[in-house]
Amino acid sequence: MSDLAAALVPPAPAVPARDLPLPIFLFSFLRNTISTYPDHAFELLVGRARVLGIDSLLLNDPEGVRRVLVEAREHYRRPVSVIRAIRPVVGDGLFLAEGEVWKRQRRSLAPAFTPVAVGELIPHFQAAGEGLLRRLEGRAGANLSMEFHTTALDAVLRALFSLTPEDADRDVALIVRRYIAGPGRPNLLDGLARSEDDFAFAGASRRRFRKPWFAAVDRIVAERRSGVQPARRDLLALLLEVRDPETGAPLSDAEIRDQTATMLLAGFETTSRLLFWASYLLALDLPTQARVRAEVRAHPVEAVAGSADIEPWPALREVLLETLRLYPPIANLLRTAVADDEVAGEAIGPGTQVWISPWVIHRHRRFWDQPTAFLPSRFRGQRSPWTGGAFMPFGMGPRICIGAAFAMTEAEMVLASLLGRYSIGLDSRRRVLPVANVTTRPSFEPTFSLERS
Repeated sequence: MSDLAAALVPPAPAVPARDLPLPIFLFSFLRNTISTYPDHAFELLVGRARVLGIDSLLLNDPEGVRRVLVEAREHYRRPVSVIRAIRPVVGDGLFLAEGEVWKRQRRSLAPAFTPVAVGELIPHFQAAGEGLLRRLEGRAGANLSMEFHTTALDAVLRALFSLTPEDADRDVALIVRRYIAGPGRPNLLDGLARSEDDFAFAGASRRRFRKPWFAAVDRIVAERRSGVQPARRDLLALLLEVRDPETGAPLSDAEIRDQTATMLLAGFETTSRLLFWASYLLALDLPTQARVRAEVRAHPVEAVAGSADIEPWPALREVLLETLRLYPPIANLLRTAVADDEVAGEAIGPGTQVWISPWVIHRHRRFWDQPTAFLPSRFRGQRSPWTGGAFMPFGMGPRICIGAAFAMTEAEMVLASLLGRYSIGLDSRRRVLPVANVTTRPSFEPTFSLERS
């Protein structure tokens, strides 16, 4: 039987047959943004609507997406609601920087995120995977969503700062986790705001967070500058060595703080979601799980010393890539036009909201065979297929996520650690649905069965 004939179609929200009436749309949107896309959204290249007086454009055309995110990006900006929620965590780091400031930061940081540089961080990912196995030892089942969140926190703290779970400064991650679960979520006033300073009274909890958070990261940087060196090389060491290739200037302490804060925010939340959804798919598709396990056992994670040593895991990488397609960590990208433009034949005026949805594009019927099916083999022979086209889990163009190699290597190491020791299954037949707000999270956290194998 061919892969296509046997393909698993994993759970997803029901697709409305047509556009939802406005009250139902608003209710559904606040609960789960990806539940609002009607059937025709997965066929069209561009669609227009006017919602609550705002001109909106759903853009699925890859060339149009490139226009907005790459060629004419100065004509578009992130919505104020996103900036208001994220600025307290990342400051003026790469994620929110614009113009010449962004270009200088990206140019300076690029050497710290090459495959070779990421390969130097592999011992930290190995240690995080070992920590996961210790926590699972002797257990017949586990909430892997929670375990992956803990493991991803552990991995990024080790890779960034060489901090272990026993270190007191692990609080820096717990602070961020509480922020994301509470004041970090965009709210109604964020949506109504026209600047970062509007409704200042509603930002008190965010301001309270910012001071201790930045102080904690500043303390770690100051200790490292004072000569305290870790046993293993980490990302902070790489950032301290960074020099602008044009001026030779090092990063300032504030720049290092903002960049490490950005990596901490991005490095555990999205990666933990990727690990959960990959495990969920493998628990539903046991033959594919068996193939990945055989691959990992033939080249065990303990023997990995650098990036080249994970090359013998192609099936594992294919699973992660297909997971990113079916359950992109960030389901929607939103830009607001600030100047007149033309995209995919559509005239764009200032104030138009352009919706670019990896959720829709990754399931679009014009771009993919059996778009709702789990078919890891569609990525066979492709290590980094996100450089353009209809696959964009890390964005597109110059502003593509600089930490893509970091995230993929971390996920490969952690998942290989788990599957090298356990066969995983599901204790319940209840379907887990994706819910998209900040990231694409599960509708509930199931218990996975663990069988030592």
